[in-house]
Amino acid sequence: MDHSAHNKIVSFIWSIADDCLRDVYVRGKYRDVILPMFVLRRLDCLLEPSKDAVMEEVKFQRDDAGLADHDPEGLKEASGYVFYNTSPWTLKKLVETAANNRQILAANFKAYLDGFSDNVKEIVDKFKLRSQVSHMADKDVLLEVLEKFTSPNINLTPNEARDPDGRKLPELTNLGMGYVFEELIRKFNEENNEEAGEHFTPREVIDLMTHILFEPVKDKLPPVITVYDPACGSGGMLTEAQDFIIHPEGQIRAKAEVYLYGKEINDETYAICKSDMMIKGNNPENIRCGSTLADDEFAGLRFDFMLSNPPYGKSWAGDQKYILDGKQVMDRRFEVPLKDFRGIEESVAATPRSSDGQLLFLMEMVNKMKDLDKGPGGSRIASVHNGSSLFTGDAGGGESNIRRHIIENDYLEAIIQLPNNLFYNTGISTYIWVLSNKKVEKRCGKVQLIDASQMFRKLRKNLGAKNCEFAPEHIREITQFYLDMPNDGVSKIFDNSDFGYFKVTVERPSRKAAQFSPDRIATLRFVPALADVMEWAYEKWDDEIYSKLSDHRKTIEAHLEKEDINLTAKNSKVLLNPHTWESQRALLGVARQLMESIGQELFMDFNIFTEKVDACLKANKIQISASEKNQIYNAVSWSDENAERVIKKFHKISGKKLDELLVELSCRQEQLHDFGYWPTDSKVEYVEYESDSDLRDTENVPLKDNIHDYFRREVRPHVDEAWINLDQTKIGYEISFNKYFYQHKPLRSLSDVSRDILALEAETEGLLKQLVSFGEALE
Repeated sequence: MDHSAHNKIVSFIWSIADDCLRDVYVRGKYRDVILPMFVLRRLDCLLEPSKDAVMEEVKFQRDDAGLADHDPEGLKEASGYVFYNTSPWTLKKLVETAANNRQILAANFKAYLDGFSDNVKEIVDKFKLRSQVSHMADKDVLLEVLEKFTSPNINLTPNEARDPDGRKLPELTNLGMGYVFEELIRKFNEENNEEAGEHFTPREVIDLMTHILFEPVKDKLPPVITVYDPACGSGGMLTEAQDFIIHPEGQIRAKAEVYLYGKEINDETYAICKSDMMIKGNNPENIRCGSTLADDEFAGLRFDFMLSNPPYGKSWAGDQKYILDGKQVMDRRFEVPLKDFRGIEESVAATPRSSDGQLLFLMEMVNKMKDLDKGPGGSRIASVHNGSSLFTGDAGGGESNIRRHIIENDYLEAIIQLPNNLFYNTGISTYIWVLSNKKVEKRCGKVQLIDASQMFRKLRKNLGAKNCEFAPEHIREITQFYLDMPNDGVSKIFDNSDFGYFKVTVERPSRKAAQFSPDRIATLRFVPALADVMEWAYEKWDDEIYSKLSDHRKTIEAHLEKEDINLTAKNSKVLLNPHTWESQRALLGVARQLMESIGQELFMDFNIFTEKVDACLKANKIQISASEKNQIYNAVSWSDENAERVIKKFHKISGKKLDELLVELSCRQEQLHDFGYWPTDSKVEYVEYESDSDLRDTENVPLKDNIHDYFRREVRPHVDEAWINLDQTKIGYEISFNKYFYQHKPLRSLSDVSRDILALEAETEGLLKQLVSFGEALE
């Protein structure tokens, strides 16, 4: 269906809302009537030619066969589809025989709806159409709406027709249904100032996806083919994939049996998808309604081909309880085995941040790939994503783990960057991911990136955000790039490992100075996390706070509310607990004793300072917890780059352990300090320094590089006392099209810019002279 025909149908149906529903529904509710009536009229058009045959079958089953209930198979055969209607009514007949009695029309319409097969009744229920019929009948607009939808000036059939003036009305294909449906949704959302939750995939994008999926294996297709879309929307991808395989013009495999499977969470789009399946003679039971992420309804099934345009930038927080229990993965679709940098394998969560679940749909498809041990064909996937799937997420995070799992298992064949503004409801950059678990030899261990962002032609008129499209020659060109795998220009070939990196944590020693002083230890009266409110209370009531805290509880709570201080329940309990205040006062007393014994000398070696504190505590038989001691240290110490390094502990390493350590770190003994082991005067003793979290940094080291060599080359010359915290090393994967396809454009020379400025000044001066001359002439 061409865009002009598409726009005419949309305009006609939109006019129904304006003409018939304006005073009956608020504008935001027009869609509740228009969308289901549009689908219903489509089904009605398909059943009209076989209506007499169906009624004959109903009569035969009732009178001749004596069946108490209808035999669905006989009725399906009579209708020619996998659905039917056993009532004597059609929408045209309802209009032709309508009386001025709205109750009778509503009753006949409901009888018409009741006559449908169960699969259509489910669609009617998903649209909540029965309640809309009652409301329209009550407002006396039902007949007017039916007249509009059955008008001879609109053709919703799959066959070409003529209007009353003899003008040709093009047929409405199943994909055309999807276009019209999506455009109506877009217009309704604009009216309501809403954002569309999904982005309908343009025909030419689906065409490209089907070429990429099927062309490489067109001579090896099995006689029975299964196709799956986990976010099938109105079913356009599924039906187009089927047409591409079996249509004579597709020249793929005309005799193949194709079985379509899909799942959709939105009731409206599910309803139109299921109606599409019925219209085309596919099994509508293979289309399910609900959340793909929350419920694995196709568990155990594996598919030959999968293609999808999952929702991106859409939260999956509502599905989390079905997937995660805390940090534990309950649904094995979203858990993958990965090895750490030492080669130790463990199962990790492959779940992205809750604000964007698009990669979970990709993992769902990866989970549904055919096991190569059970058949030679394997599976192929094409999935549309936005740019965040390429690079969002840090090493060890869910998004990175998903990319890593896909690339390290050598599933990723190619990623194709599409032009901006190609989709109807979004102008952002989009990409087609192409996956296979049975790569041809030349693709093994490789990933192809294709930059097709500049391959498009402009539309005469925008369709929503869509202002461009692929021409057939663009699809052929991109497909050929994919098949030929050139490594030049818009097509580049990379090793799998080119996208991976080690995220290495680089530590630097903590250097602290310390000094007791009355001002510093005064802060110990308060819990650090509650210091502001505790200091306010102490200044207000002084030592009375220790004996009469409960008397001031309400005043403290009022202060928190007035100052908009939001404390957790735990911190509120701590604040209002007398033991908290007493223990902090006791800790302040300990600090005063230590200051009296040690004095207020400035220590530039924190190690000596802590030794003196420990000795003083022991001499005075004072026992405090490690956390209390740390609170004292934090109160009287600070970072100072001129201070000595703070020692964490000493290590005594035997010869055997030393050899094992050198093997593990892949370094020589004199290079141990690169990994945090600094030799002392003893031959078997090494010191480990406390790290300064404020100076901590990370380096992304390419997988093809050696961590130790990279560190000595890129880090050590600049920070000679840094070391690698090897235990914190993680592996990440990301893909950056800008990095690989960016072409530097040199700035214009200063002389060129100056010349242009002088030319503009001369032109401006000439224009001013003309204006002055013109003014003088007028005088």
